[in-house]
Amino acid sequence: MLAQQRQTAILERVRATGGVRVSELAGEFGVSDMTIRRDLEALHERGLLAKVHGGATTAEPSSTDEPGFHAKSVRQLPEKAAIADHAAQLVRPGAAVALSAGTTTAELARRLVDVPGLTVVTNSLPVAEILHAGGRPDQTVVLTGGVRTPSDALVGPLAVGAVRSLHLDLLFLGVHGITERAGFTTPNLMEAETDRALVAAADRLVVLADHTKWGTVGISSIVELAAAHVLVSDDRLPPPARRVLGEQVGELIMVKATGAGRATRTPTSEGTA
Repeated sequence: MLAQQRQTAILERVRATGGVRVSELAGEFGVSDMTIRRDLEALHERGLLAKVHGGATTAEPSSTDEPGFHAKSVRQLPEKAAIADHAAQLVRPGAAVALSAGTTTAELARRLVDVPGLTVVTNSLPVAEILHAGGRPDQTVVLTGGVRTPSDALVGPLAVGAVRSLHLDLLFLGVHGITERAGFTTPNLMEAETDRALVAAADRLVVLADHTKWGTVGISSIVELAAAHVLVSDDRLPPPARRVLGEQVGELIMVKATGAGRATRTPTSEGTA
């Protein structure tokens, strides 16, 4: 098992149980205590967990904590792949779509490189680079200006101004957190404003969010749950989230991800549009 795969598995264990011990992980993965300690140190440096004596526990982020793009890109890889696979099916040739910043929307961008005649508006530097490097010559990629955030989003007045004059078919929105009270949230105030401009420019809003986003609250709300025409998540979404989201979003779609990397599409819909 590669170090990145082992660290992803460790992080999943910490989030599921609240804490892990070095000795238990070493036995489970068949490596030395020192190797596990290095894994924990690497995850701790990225702010993904908190090191304690003999192990690690979950990190307790504040509502303004904003992990960098790379830190988020190693989380929930199978779930993000499955969500992106399904989201790509919603895009038709010749459509005008927007992709907000986020690692799940970046996964979606990789699946859109072969869609003919596509126009993509984005405030995400990674999304723009993916489509620029691998996209078709008949595609148009519009990158907003703005101030760069830790998550490689372009935000602020320039980004908002660039978006406000546009009329788009679809917006695929990545979010930091989801709760019943706060709706869809982000830890960056300027990013929330930019995301709201994207929402206003699009005919339909499709939110892409894996199960770990439920119960997380960023400092700023983007839109309420009912604003989403579709929410694509994975089948590890807890029952309370399924109930709330099934009642409030237009359509809740849950996809099943395989544990090793490749995803299979087995969508389950709840709620009505």
